[in-house]
Amino acid sequence: MTASLSNGLALLAPEMKSKLDIYAALIGKWQAKINLISPSTLPHLWTRHFEDSYQLAELAGAWTEWVDLGAGGGFPGLVIALTKTSAGRVHLVESDKRKAAFLREVSRETGTEVEIHVGRIESVLPKLCEQVDFDVISARALAPLPLLVEYARPALVKGATGLFLKGRALSAELTELPPNNSLDIQIVASRTEPGGSIVVVRAHDSRTIRV
Repeated sequence: MTASLSNGLALLAPEMKSKLDIYAALIGKWQAKINLISPSTLPHLWTRHFEDSYQLAELAGAWTEWVDLGAGGGFPGLVIALTKTSAGRVHLVESDKRKAAFLREVSRETGTEVEIHVGRIESVLPKLCEQVDFDVISARALAPLPLLVEYARPALVKGATGLFLKGRALSAELTELPPNNSLDIQIVASRTEPGGSIVVVRAHDSRTIRV
C-alpha cells in the first residue's frame, strides 16, 4: 500500500496514487502466473519498482510522445503513463504476449490509455518511428548499453532523449561503446538503487550517430 511511499511518489495527486494501488494489486494477482518482477522485490514494490521508474519523469522534462522498450511488467513506461501530469502518449513495446495482456489489464483497470505494441523491438520500433516523433525513449534492465543504443537508434536519430536505467555493470558497458559514436552521454545516480544509474543519451548530430 501507499504507506511506504518515498518522497517522490508521496507528492503525487490522490488519483495517481489510487492508480498505482490498482497496479500493485494486479501485480500481486498476476505474479503467480507470470514472472513480472523478481519475487524477492515484491515486498519493496513501491520503492524498488514504482519509485525507480518514476524518477525518470523529472529528467524527461516536457514531452508528448514516449516509447518504452521491453516494457515487461510496465517499468518504467507504465508508471510514467499512470503518473503523467499533462497530455502525452506512452507507447509500450513488449514481445511477450502474456506480459502484453497484463499491461492491457492495468491500462483498462486504471482507465489509463497507453499504446501497446507486441513484437520484437528491432521489428516494431523502426516502423513506429516512421509514424511518431518521440521525445523520450526508455528502457530498464533490458540489454548492455551498446546493444541498447542500437535498439534505440531509430528514435535517437530523430532527436529523442534516451533514459536508460542501469545497474552496477554500467562502467564496463561504457567502455564497450565504440569511439566517435556521436553520442552525448550523461550519467545520473539513481535515487532508489545503490550503485544504480540513469544513462541519459542524446545524439550530437542525428544524421551521423554510429554505434
